[in-house]
Amino acid sequence: MTLTVPDFSKLKVLVAGDAMLDEYWFGDTARISPEAPVPVVSQRSAEQRPGGAANVALNVAALGARSTLAAVVGQDERGASLTRALEQRGVRCELFRSPTLPTIHKLRVFARSQQLLRIDAEQSLQACADEFGSLYERLLRQADVVILSDYGKGTLCRVEELVAAALAAKTPVLIDPKGTDFKRYRNAYALTPNRSEFEAVVGRCSDEAELLRKGEALRKDLDLDLLLVTRGEQGMTLFEQDAEPLTLADAGARSLRRDRRRRHGHRAAGSGCSRGLDGRRCGGPRESRRRHRRRQDRRRDGEPLGAAARAALAGQRRARARRLAGARRARRRGESARRARRPDERRLRHPARRPRQLPRGSEVVRRPARRRRQRRRFGAAAQRREPARQLAGRPHGRARRARVRRLGRAVFRGHAGRARREVVPDVLVKGGDYRVEQIAGGDTVLKNGGEVRVLGFKPGRSTSALIDALKRGDR
Repeated sequence: MTLTVPDFSKLKVLVAGDAMLDEYWFGDTARISPEAPVPVVSQRSAEQRPGGAANVALNVAALGARSTLAAVVGQDERGASLTRALEQRGVRCELFRSPTLPTIHKLRVFARSQQLLRIDAEQSLQACADEFGSLYERLLRQADVVILSDYGKGTLCRVEELVAAALAAKTPVLIDPKGTDFKRYRNAYALTPNRSEFEAVVGRCSDEAELLRKGEALRKDLDLDLLLVTRGEQGMTLFEQDAEPLTLADAGARSLRRDRRRRHGHRAAGSGCSRGLDGRRCGGPRESRRRHRRRQDRRRDGEPLGAAARAALAGQRRARARRLAGARRARRRGESARRARRPDERRLRHPARRPRQLPRGSEVVRRPARRRRQRRRFGAAAQRREPARQLAGRPHGRARRARVRRLGRAVFRGHAGRARREVVPDVLVKGGDYRVEQIAGGDTVLKNGGEVRVLGFKPGRSTSALIDALKRGDR
């Protein structure tokens, strides 16, 4: 489809709505403020741009039409800056300058192409509704078409009256809406909500057919000639009276998706590689993926990576490759990938029965010992001596407990996990001035035949008394 832009040089367009001044600060950040945990931005440059309805007026002038802006600004430097920026680009400014209200201002702070902060300085403009209404009626007689740009700041708080005045003058009205009350814009010529604003009014659309059905119903309900729903990457959809809905796809989004597919390979190749298949088998461009990773490395933080950072990233990739290889081996053996372990890991049976150590039957996964002396400690002789030590009633020695702490991890399965949960002490001791019924877990110990004891303390020797004495400086 080929679209031809008509000649707008003789068209007089009145843009009315919420005008604001957008300001941008660009800089760098390399440290954190000592006053608060926030980055310190060293400002490098600043830029001011017309925003809101003022930006709409600029776009109209860029199309070649005669653009006039009707808005409310303050009698301040920001209002003067906004007026100068518009007039330099061919926009006629018909502004009401309020002596009490400031010009709406939005400041955005960027560092390294990342927005860090936005500061809004604004007040509601509803107090100027009468003055703006008189200005609008005077300019309406000179316009061929009216665009109402609503940003919810109060300039268009009486939008029904503005639409009625335009209808009486037989001037078409195009509205960029705000909020969820679209009934205020009834009888306008055209309405241009985005998809989120559209779905906030009609409800979520699960598919294309539902969106088309609800869009046509909304157009008829508001008695609009045109309803244009902008949909981001999906383009836009136009609902027109006595015509079928027309969807225009975004050519830029299509090009972006095509380039993305070209860089990362086909969908089948990606799904095959995600299952651990070799890139040459599933048809994926392995070399292009390697080049992409190298580009990511070079572009990180905007500068080439050093040798240490490259080595760290390479180590992470090798570890991930080992994990994927282990998962593939586990699938070939019919095991679950979650239970897969490296070939150099071993599983030991620890027969401990003491409550403060591993329960009987627990599976212990130990990583390989670093030295031969550590491997000998876990040899077959040590495992044979352990049951004899338990049967004789002798407790575990310090060296054995230290070796247990060096184990990689313990996995409780079957009766071992249940035994761990069923351990209940025979005697529960609590110090202080508690009563037995106030001690947490005391009822469980008593129910299982145990004993609960409360230990007192010497008067004046409690922890609280000692802390108070230290604060007073007593010896």
